Amino acid sequence: MQALDEILRHAETAIQSATDLKSLDNYRVQYLGKKGQLTEYLKTLGQLPPEERPAAGQKINAAKEAVQALIDKRIADLQKAQVEQQLASEAIDVTLPGRSAGLGSIHPVTKTFDDLRRIFSQMGFVFMEGPEIEEDYYNFTALNVPPLHPARAMQDTFYFSDGLVLRSQMSPVQIHAMKKMAPPLRMVAMGRVYRRDFDLTHTPMFHQMECLMVDEHITFADLKGLLNQFLHEFFSTDAPIRFRPSYFPFTEPSAEVDIGCLNCGGKGCRICKNSGWLEVLGCGMVHPNVLNGVSIDSEKYRGFAFGVGLDRLTLLKYGMTDLRSLFENDLRLLKQF
Repeated sequence: MQALDEILRHAETAIQSATDLKSLDNYRVQYLGKKGQLTEYLKTLGQLPPEERPAAGQKINAAKEAVQALIDKRIADLQKAQVEQQLASEAIDVTLPGRSAGLGSIHPVTKTFDDLRRIFSQMGFVFMEGPEIEEDYYNFTALNVPPLHPARAMQDTFYFSDGLVLRSQMSPVQIHAMKKMAPPLRMVAMGRVYRRDFDLTHTPMFHQMECLMVDEHITFADLKGLLNQFLHEFFSTDAPIRFRPSYFPFTEPSAEVDIGCLNCGGKGCRICKNSGWLEVLGCGMVHPNVLNGVSIDSEKYRGFAFGVGLDRLTLLKYGMTDLRSLFENDLRLLKQF
């Protein structure tokens, strides 16, 4: 029994000195395990006289309970110290100023979309949408594009195996509109279009807007008046605008529209190639074949249409030179907007 008291004193000292849970578990095995010192003591009870065994057994069990209590207390102390250390290492000084998150900005192309939606809504135009995967009929045939026109070539248009195409312009939405709506009508369509092109001024995917107006007494003068109002309001300028004769299969007569260079005021610079003018869009009176193809009487109704690249408008408005910069997500550029 004197040896048992000595074991208890050593156990208490060892357990109190344990600095982590692993070493504490080693002490548990040393004293209370299947081959632990106190367990071995229980095995010696058979060597004692019968009358001494009950008292000796009680004392050994009490010693085991005392060691277990010491271990449980030390576990609680170590766990508490561990939590306190973790809290201290993760402490937050609430008196420090907060870290502010950087604010995002509207992408310049989205700004252009919003500006155009505002301008044409005020003019009473309806906004319409159409599929990006389009039938050849709507993308070419219904727009009076002849079978051998270069725009139909596979090096210009993305074709699917079943005759469908990725729309190369927003004009197909005009055909859908004229098939659904009876004149008079005025509509605008904005969205993504696709062509096989990639350089400083072209990308395989870009954005276009198409505008269409059909009524009984529409003239080219109406088209010129609308374009003057639209361009002056969009660019916030009274720069001169000129019309140059051109050709498009779906309009006749057709014209290209230029605006006085916004950078040099028409004096000539690198952006306008010293011409003083910037090309902005194509337009014209809707070809009678297009109207007749959607069951609109071309003898009674006339219309005008124009299409413009929204990415190009964005470049011109914000003084940018590389179209690819609109799609590279360079924060150094986008933060300016």
